[in-house]
Amino acid sequence: MNGEGTRVSSTKTKLERGRGALGPALELVHTGRAPTRAVLTAELGVTRATAGAVAAELEALGLIRVDSRPAAAGSQGRPSHRLTVDDGGPVVLAAQVHADGYRAALVGLGGRIVATAPGCAVVDADPAQVIGAVVDAGAQLLRESGRRCAGAGLAVPSAVAEPDGTALNPIHVAWPAGSPVRGIFAERIAAAGIEGPAFTGNDVNLAALAEHRHGAGRGAQHLLCVATGHRGVGGALVLDGRLHSGSSGLALEVGHLTVNPAGRPCHCGSRGCLDVEVDPLAFLAEAGRTPGPEVSLLQQSKDLLRTEYADLAVRGATEALVDRLGLGLAGLVNILNPDRIILGGLHQALLAAAPDRLRAVVADRSLWGRSGGVPILPCTLDHNSLVGAAELAWQPVLDDPLRGLAVGADA
Repeated sequence: MNGEGTRVSSTKTKLERGRGALGPALELVHTGRAPTRAVLTAELGVTRATAGAVAAELEALGLIRVDSRPAAAGSQGRPSHRLTVDDGGPVVLAAQVHADGYRAALVGLGGRIVATAPGCAVVDADPAQVIGAVVDAGAQLLRESGRRCAGAGLAVPSAVAEPDGTALNPIHVAWPAGSPVRGIFAERIAAAGIEGPAFTGNDVNLAALAEHRHGAGRGAQHLLCVATGHRGVGGALVLDGRLHSGSSGLALEVGHLTVNPAGRPCHCGSRGCLDVEVDPLAFLAEAGRTPGPEVSLLQQSKDLLRTEYADLAVRGATEALVDRLGLGLAGLVNILNPDRIILGGLHQALLAAAPDRLRAVVADRSLWGRSGGVPILPCTLDHNSLVGAAELAWQPVLDDPLRGLAVGADA
């Protein structure tokens, strides 16, 4: 091969190497792990020139910004360009349905919520009606924003069975078991003229994914998330950055661990499950309070903890639920050996109210807890299930920015 041919081959090889690094580079900026070009270079294991070319291409795609003003010194002692997601870049449509309503949002890279629209206080028993309404709300947000859409994600309060995308047990929204939520969502997204692919997942799974990438779970290798929102209790496990969903998407149904054998009947047929012993309705009942219709059960529970914790009944209810939650967490620690636990919804409020008690129960009841303890932290993201739904939609772009954006444009 002559010298010219060698140079062309070398240039092509460098270009292909750089293109192959686009996805990993974007994910590093998206998750905040590469705030500068020097860090990007080190994380990718490429030359400074290749990292610069990769950053420039991502900037040309409208995904990140490269600030040439020097930030902190890089690994070579040189000032390094700062890297951030492009605030004016594409967005994805994120949607969530829960027992007390729904919410639509536009979410940019970096997990940043650009716009949001809540809706309805009563969820229709027909999933098509509710999903159609939340898609309509999201479509309106997109029209108002004028932003390019790369895809859509939906979080639902049910295990989502694979590969069909059906809601296995949507009892808290009174939908029929086996409702084809993924198919309905995809159809409504297409009918609304929204670009990009559509994805659906369980709300707690998606909350865990969001917290792992952008919140309290950052840096954990084996992250356990347990949360109660409006009704019921859910769990999720993130292993090495990926959700552990089991063989058919149904892993970590922690709500049906028994923590009070003589407790309340559970819809699963057992008694005393986390699902009915440590959710907002259980807390209000334990405190002797009758739920009202004005705000959600979750909000009523949080308000009670915040304003009446000195009341003996409220304190007693807090301690009872903390003990049950701790018992359930201890069992999960024994089985899963996580390196971090994060709690969401009412559970994070219980942690704030009685942190020492909860950690003591987990340590006392778990083998690994006694040998050193597992950090137990509150979730830190607002609307983390929405952000997690957005992560589903962003994933094709993170995997391959060129293809992911092209698919969105062609959808």
